[in-house]
Amino acid sequence: MPEIKPPLEPFRIKVVEPIPFTGRKEREAVLRQSGYNVFKIPADKITVDLLTDSGTSAMSDSQWAGIMMGDESYAGARNFFHLEESVKDIFGFTHVIPTHQGRAAERILFEGLVRKGDFVPNNIHFDTTRANVEIRGAHAVDLAGKWAFDPDSPIPFKGDMDVERLKKFIEAKGAHRIPLVMLTVTNNSGGGQPVSMKNIKAVSQVCRRSGIPFFF
Repeated sequence: MPEIKPPLEPFRIKVVEPIPFTGRKEREAVLRQSGYNVFKIPADKITVDLLTDSGTSAMSDSQWAGIMMGDESYAGARNFFHLEESVKDIFGFTHVIPTHQGRAAERILFEGLVRKGDFVPNNIHFDTTRANVEIRGAHAVDLAGKWAFDPDSPIPFKGDMDVERLKKFIEAKGAHRIPLVMLTVTNNSGGGQPVSMKNIKAVSQVCRRSGIPFFF
């Protein structure tokens, strides 16, 4: 006989945060006031936030405890050394320079590598990534597979880049006009869809053969 598990989540919820419930007229008014720009809508007017993944999930008791034990000293903080050790262990990097947010990191990256007229392929560019590419006068190119745009497709990794399209794009434009290739994991602008390890390895191999840096 298979084991029958009770319909319970394997954790306790220790903190409850109230969320607002707005009426239709209030929501319509807020939308008009924001100019229909979701980035201008106050968070306290939103019941279910489908825009951001920042600060929308609960943390474990161990994570909260980690904050209490955190080292906030500006230089030489033990938390930095822990982060540095973890990044080196996972990615094998010699140097680790953290930034406070992804959009800040990509701005520094593109200012250093991207020039006017360049092309930057991605599965699908996140909005700030696209903006940081295009403000440099370069072209943000989306090379996700056709499956990414088919809501009925059962493919499990709809965030994958189309590797054949990437190969043809490099051949057509020339590697010298492509300062880097990116892969957004997960594919936020494609509905938060996952990217497979197989696809990551295939894209990496194409980039290595062409001598193009590859960034996540």
